[in-house]
Amino acid sequence: MLEGFEDVGSLTAAPWIYGVVGLSVLLDVFLPVLPSGVLVIMAATAAAAGSGAATGRVPGEVPDILALTLCAATASVLGDLVAYRLARRGGARLDRAIARSRRLTSAQERLGTALARGGGALVVLARFAPAGRSLVSLGAGATHRSARDFLPWSALAGLTWAVYSVALGYFGAQWLGATWLATGVSVAALFGAGALATYLMRRRGPAGGQPLA
Repeated sequence: MLEGFEDVGSLTAAPWIYGVVGLSVLLDVFLPVLPSGVLVIMAATAAAAGSGAATGRVPGEVPDILALTLCAATASVLGDLVAYRLARRGGARLDRAIARSRRLTSAQERLGTALARGGGALVVLARFAPAGRSLVSLGAGATHRSARDFLPWSALAGLTWAVYSVALGYFGAQWLGATWLATGVSVAALFGAGALATYLMRRRGPAGGQPLA
């Protein structure tokens, strides 16, 4: 298994790997089924294998890990911005689509209240929840929240998610070896964070105590 990850790890130095990861992260705001988090974890695990992190040697390709983190974080913010702008310019058609969904209408109202009260931590929490990023980015645009209210939290959310995902893959390789088991455990930890984020959003709600759904 280690040999297989070393082969994949040698590819992380190629520029295209960052393009694949970045495109996946950017687009999953519109297509939440894209496995962007899994790709980030696999790339980080493979990079750790290629750098010798899994064997205890001093990593020689740490810049690859840093580049992967910055790539994922930047793509996350860009995707949020695109969704935000599209929703902000959606006009009456988007308003009618949201009005037909009780859940989207409720989430839209609560998001506006949360951002107005400085509760932008919701944006960070939603980044880990399945489809939460889509709901928050589109909701912020549809409610015409200012970019100054939304984008700083989007940047923090993207960076937090990217650091967490890369760290799972990288340190998973250090602790469990550069194997598919390490990747599986890391992916399970990512999904666990998503389940916890979903629970907290539904339990407490963005406006402080009311559930989202």
